[in-house]
Amino acid sequence: MTGKRLLRTATVVTGALALASSLTACGGGSSAADSKGGEKIVTVYSADGLKSEKGDGWYDKVFADFTAKTGIEVKYVEGGSGEMVQRAVREKTNTQADVLITLPPFIQQADGKGLLQSYRPQGSDKVNGADKAADGRWTSVVNNYFGFVYNKKELPEAPKTWEELLDATYKGKLQYSTPGVAGDGTAVLIKSMHDFGGKEPAMEFLKKLQANNVGPSSSTSKLAPKTDKGELLVANGDVQMNFAQSKSMPNLGIWFPAKEGGRPTSFALPYAAGLVDKAPHAENGRKLLDFLLSVEAQQQVSAVGGGFPARTDVKPTDANAVALTQLMTGVEIFEPNWADIDKNLTGYVDAWKSATGS
Repeated sequence: MTGKRLLRTATVVTGALALASSLTACGGGSSAADSKGGEKIVTVYSADGLKSEKGDGWYDKVFADFTAKTGIEVKYVEGGSGEMVQRAVREKTNTQADVLITLPPFIQQADGKGLLQSYRPQGSDKVNGADKAADGRWTSVVNNYFGFVYNKKELPEAPKTWEELLDATYKGKLQYSTPGVAGDGTAVLIKSMHDFGGKEPAMEFLKKLQANNVGPSSSTSKLAPKTDKGELLVANGDVQMNFAQSKSMPNLGIWFPAKEGGRPTSFALPYAAGLVDKAPHAENGRKLLDFLLSVEAQQQVSAVGGGFPARTDVKPTDANAVALTQLMTGVEIFEPNWADIDKNLTGYVDAWKSATGS
């Protein structure tokens, strides 16, 4: 949830969503064609997880519906949350993205780097205050939670605690994506610091865990297939992405580690969207943000995407929604201090590098 996740290799999706026109030709700022409503494109930079390789993900559905309704085609670029932010930073003098969608704390990082402009999409009044910026610079479009996956075939039941992962059973069979690069990888730090009661005890544990860790991963989304095949027994992920993947990966199970003697915990890791500052097609970006938060699109978040609606007034009852509710039952949800994490992320990542030798 780029950000979702380690540096997933950036991919430009071509075909129905792609455009023949060059983004470079658009340049920075609002183009004359856009101001006249003549150029019918919108470019989205997003963390991975909401688009399916099979073409049946939430993005696949809503982007197609958006194009059918407005005539505006979507140019889609995918990668880790941190990767997408850094790409947008590099392009500040020649802005190419219109909409940026990443996981926290990278959406806050994007805001802090001046990448976003204020826009409150239609329907954003139905999004909880904690899931949007007070100044309108970003709004969650799909809610999600951090989690882990395990191989149900090799393990009769999911592990229950962090401490279990230190067992020799998991040596060379455990992997998590890189903190500071991927949203889900950064989430490993956030959850461990919460569960163990601070940075120092968390780093002490992660130092021990490194003995079993396969090593860095450039993509969180690629860890689930490895887990399903049995190459890994345990990996990190997030509920939306892994729930969607489990439809075609029968051995994939989702679980939430607890500290020994404690309850399983998780925290919200939403896909948050913002209108890019000096977006070349800003008006089209506003229309897409409105559409992503429309009741029509939000009703499909669980049924199509395996996620949770961002709008509180949309309460799906489809089979996926029921299964997701059951999955989260008994899991204690905590709220990270995102301001602290945004401010101190570099220090936390450096501490992790030092502890693990990464």
